Amino acid sequence: MMNINLVSRTGREKTIVHVGNMSIGMGFVVIAGPCSVENKEQAIRTALVVKEGGADALRGGAFKTRSSPYAFQGLGLEGLEILKNAKDQTALPIVTEVIDPRDVSIVCKYADMLQIGTRNMQNISLLKEVGKTNTPVLLKRGMNSTIEEWLNCAEYILNEGNPNVVLCERGIRTFETYTRNTLDLSAIPVIKELTHLPIIVDPSHAVGRASLVSSMCLAAIAAGADGIIVEVHINPSEALSDKDQSMNPEQFFEMMKRVRSLQRFMDELR
Repeated sequence: MMNINLVSRTGREKTIVHVGNMSIGMGFVVIAGPCSVENKEQAIRTALVVKEGGADALRGGAFKTRSSPYAFQGLGLEGLEILKNAKDQTALPIVTEVIDPRDVSIVCKYADMLQIGTRNMQNISLLKEVGKTNTPVLLKRGMNSTIEEWLNCAEYILNEGNPNVVLCERGIRTFETYTRNTLDLSAIPVIKELTHLPIIVDPSHAVGRASLVSSMCLAAIAAGADGIIVEVHINPSEALSDKDQSMNPEQFFEMMKRVRSLQRFMDELR
């Protein structure tokens, strides 16, 4: 059905993607941080919170693709500098989005992992450009994309020579409007069946409500995901983007307790 020669699981062992001192595909990882880097204080304080809570990596957007041209688009290079400062203080590897092929080389100087967002999943020029690097890539599923389309986009990256690809299920658009998107948990075992690439889940963008994120994190573990990426903000009500889905520190700490507890239980079952 699919022409995914490089992505296909057939004849290949499971890929382990190393991002700094974090290994995705070996155990269960947690990537956490703000949707956007807004200023130095916000980014550093959030980085310290997620470090304290036990996160394995820090996420944060310096470049943002937004639905409205009037929404906050990120701080650009200044945001990358702030992320570097946060990494220096926490030793957490950095996961940040790149949205333009022309920015790939500069973002690679700061990022331990390049994120391709849902709106750019089929940006072939961008896929080819990140494929020419050695920097690990987090490829989010397009909000309107099938699994076949998603895997073909991963194929573009591998075809350019970069084998370090992690897939991210972040919810797809359906007729349901209570949640921001609909989290396709079935994608996790499907990906495990079809490919050798690891898969993590973004429940924050899937549900769009902070109160629902923890439950979806647990569901992702039960379904066999290799990790999660969640949004955390020191004061979500003041966030410049995604305030409704961003957990505050207390919610994040409680979520991490539940996640690590279920993770230990699932490890025992296996």
